[in-house]
Parts: sequence; structure tokens; C-alpha cells
Amino acid sequence: MARPTGEERGVVVVEGFGSVGALVSSPWIYVVVAVSVLLDIFLPVLPSGVLVITAATAAAAGSGAAAAGRVPQDVPDILVLTLCAATASVLGDLAVYRLAWRGGPRLDRAIARSRRLVTAQERLGGALARGGGALVVVARFAPAGRSVVSLLAGTAHRRVREFLPWSALAGLAWAAYSVALGYFGGQWLGATWLAAGVSLAALFGAGAGAAFLMRPRPRATEAS
Repeated sequence: MARPTGEERGVVVVEGFGSVGALVSSPWIYVVVAVSVLLDIFLPVLPSGVLVITAATAAAAGSGAAAAGRVPQDVPDILVLTLCAATASVLGDLAVYRLAWRGGPRLDRAIARSRRLVTAQERLGGALARGGGALVVVARFAPAGRSVVSLLAGTAHRRVREFLPWSALAGLAWAAYSVALGYFGGQWLGATWLAAGVSLAALFGAGAGAAFLMRPRPRATEAS
């Protein structure tokens, strides 16, 4: 059986995604992605990663098909999609950072009651002070890690010039990784739900790895 051409795959992905295909082939996909990424720092259950990967998978289909007129012309642009997701990620981080900055003694006491949060706050503060904010980048991939890091940076009153560059790098890294998973998954496996599923599994795998790296480590006194 002959392998489907890029144009044929483009038709398959838009038809196969059903109602989602109508969304990803519309300019409104950028708005939906931005709102989802912006708000999932408050509601981590929002499917922002799913939306980014699905849109990027559709972009993989449209890369060879839009020129032939076989799919809608408004197939997502991967560069715009990446910048949209990254910008929304940074804005969400800053919103939580500012809210935590103004949280007051009640929020400080709530954090102090959790040994895990206190330990994470100490690690984050030290990392930012040393200019080693890679922890912020790793946390962006961990489940709810972005929320915790932004919250702790705000409550610790870390300077914005210490936090913002790392937040921007984290948002860009996460967005680029998610878009790349969807796009290249669609190129290699075909622009189908299977490709989107495999890409999501890779995204969740990165999240599990990030959560492992962020786990609290015993102090030297405790270990001895």
C-alpha cells in the first residue's frame, strides 16, 4: 500500500481530530492556548499541554498540505504557537509571583507549616541568589512545579530581576519542547491521535523526571 502523501495526511488530521480539528485550524487556537497556559498555574488540571501538542500535530499535517489547498489555510504556525505559549507561561508566573509577594504574614505562616515548602523555598532562594535558577526551568515541567516555584519566589521576596529571566527561559523551554513533540511526532508517526498520544506520553515522562529531580533531599545532618 502506498504511503500517504503530506497533503493526504493533512486532510486526515483535520478530519480525524473532529471538532478539535476545527479549533486547531482556526486563529482562535492561539487565544485558547494562551488562556489555558496562563491559567493553568492556578488550575494545573487545565489541558494546556494537550492543546499545545494537538495544535503542533496539526501544524505538522498542514506543513505539506496547506500549499496544495487540501486543508484550511489557518493551520497553526509553530513559531507563533511557541511564542504564544511561552509568553502566556511567563505572564502566569508573574501573576502568582506578585500575588505571593503581597500575600502577607498569613501566607508566610501557611508555608512555614509545610516542611516540604520550607525546604523548597530554601533551595530556590539559594539557587536564584547564586544565579543558578535552573531549578525554575526544571520545575516548569513538573506537575504543579511552576505554581510552587512562582509562589515561593514571591513569598521570599526574591527580586524580579532574579526570577523573571529564569521564568522566561522556563516558559520558552517548555513551549518549545511541547511544540517539538507534537510537530515531529506528527511528522514521524503521521498526524493522528496516535502521534498526539505518544507526544503527550513524552511530555508526561519529562514531568515525572522533573518531579524526581525536584524531590527534597535529606540534609547532611539527617543523612548521618
